[in-house]
Amino acid sequence: MSEIIFHHYWTSPFSEKVRIVFGMKGLSWRSVEIPNMMPKPDLMPLTGGYRKTPVMQIGADIYCDTQLIIRELERRHPTPAVIPHAGLSFALAFWSDRPFFQATVPLIFGEVGPMIPEAFKKDREKMFPERPFNYEQMKAAIPAFKDQWRAHADFLEAQLQDGRKFLHGAVATIDDAHCHMNIWFLKSFFAPTAEALLKEFPKLAAWYARVCAIGHGTHTVMDSKEALAIAKAATSTTVSRADEHDPNGRKPGDRVSVMPDDYGRDPVMGELVFSTAQEIAIKRHDPAAGDVVVHFPRAGFLVISA
Repeated sequence: MSEIIFHHYWTSPFSEKVRIVFGMKGLSWRSVEIPNMMPKPDLMPLTGGYRKTPVMQIGADIYCDTQLIIRELERRHPTPAVIPHAGLSFALAFWSDRPFFQATVPLIFGEVGPMIPEAFKKDREKMFPERPFNYEQMKAAIPAFKDQWRAHADFLEAQLQDGRKFLHGAVATIDDAHCHMNIWFLKSFFAPTAEALLKEFPKLAAWYARVCAIGHGTHTVMDSKEALAIAKAATSTTVSRADEHDPNGRKPGDRVSVMPDDYGRDPVMGELVFSTAQEIAIKRHDPAAGDVVVHFPRAGFLVISA
């Protein structure tokens, strides 16, 4: 089973990044819509506890985090290529996913905070245990984050000054998907602030429209129970191999736990199958999903010997 099964929800900015990559590559994919907060009863058997969105499934192989999902899409579907500068393109993602994203979130929730369900607030407080969901604080900080958002947007406007269609020229790349995410998020959830900030950046606004026009490829809906059944009936294609350069001497068969280093730090435990400088894969079993191999990136994740 090699079809792409994408576990996401439509308002997720990180999912939008991958959906744009589907569009760039003209891919067909199956859409499993998951809740935007816990519980996620049909996702947890696949990931072993990893709760962030999105997750990609191909048979019994489960890929966590946009960084790794995009790497795997490029490996399996190399044409058209979307990663021209594989190293620094992913470094750019850290800027988009962390400081730019962190400037975007308060601009949205500082305005719409009173309309957000209490259950969602409590869920996000569990993801960020050291950071209470304080609407008043976010609203008070909006001027400071507008300054930050403007600075990040200006980086992109400067890149587009020569009239190029996309960030690297005539063809869209993964860098366009990285940088599109936060503008899409702000425009989707609080358009007045986005429109006011983008008035200064006409080239960026035009570029944003071109990226949106790429679309999401072709998707068909799949029920989450069907995705679980596919995993249970499939066998992972991941091959066990040693990492001779692992700085901590880990080897296949070792028990480890893996978790994000920023938020949503729910550890996933399993048996090491392989690791590289950029990926680690662990095998685990769940009665609902059977034997699966869960793949994580290394940058931005912690690996702890169990």
